[in-house]
Amino acid sequence: MPSKLVIIPTYNEKENIENIIRAVFALQEEFHLLVIDDGSPDGTAAIVKNLRTEFPERLFIVERKGKLGLGTAYITGFKWGLEHEYDFIFEMDADFSHNPQDLLRLYNACVNEGADVAIGSRYVSGVNVVNWPIGRVLMSYFASKYVKLVTGLKIADTTAGFKCYRREVLETIELDKIRFKGYAFQIEMKFTAYKCGFTLKEVPIIFINRQLGTSKMSGGIFGEAFLGVIQLKLSSLTRKFPRKMI
Repeated sequence: MPSKLVIIPTYNEKENIENIIRAVFALQEEFHLLVIDDGSPDGTAAIVKNLRTEFPERLFIVERKGKLGLGTAYITGFKWGLEHEYDFIFEMDADFSHNPQDLLRLYNACVNEGADVAIGSRYVSGVNVVNWPIGRVLMSYFASKYVKLVTGLKIADTTAGFKCYRREVLETIELDKIRFKGYAFQIEMKFTAYKCGFTLKEVPIIFINRQLGTSKMSGGIFGEAFLGVIQLKLSSLTRKFPRKMI
């Protein structure tokens, strides 16, 4: 059976982390889970390490010193997953904005529907966002439209952070050349996979705003994404991307 690793970056997620771990491990498919904790002062890492005694073969943690950024957390997790020879590697939030049941649908899109990257999409079938302020919904929706226009990505939700990658994608796209650390990281990963010739497929999901804990989103993160998209497009004009193996 192909091995599956879910990466969850955390910073101050003590209200959510045990519940999300148990929800993933309750699925009918077997997933392993890697938490990348950026020095959470609220004791998130201690909760995970305590749970490791219950799930020693399925739950793992990497602790980092301080907030180093979402992008670098995922890059750390991707490299760990490749070193440990996982076949499918997932990105997911800790706060239940991503429904753990949808991991099965993302996995199915890669295994049975020809996707190299499966994207949990909020916008591929209307706007499926619950409990976000309307201003944030509009900002996110039109940010995806803007990214699509500038990059040529044929994806409705270009900023989505709920994804499944075949390991070949992460082996190919030169992870050390991924530059962005915040919101733009999600765009850069999709754009790079697209330029390398991989198949990206959107799977409609319902995104539910967190009930517990506080959001890590900020205006500066959106600013990085706005300018970063232009930089991505310009640099792609001269960069030679590695190509998907046939």
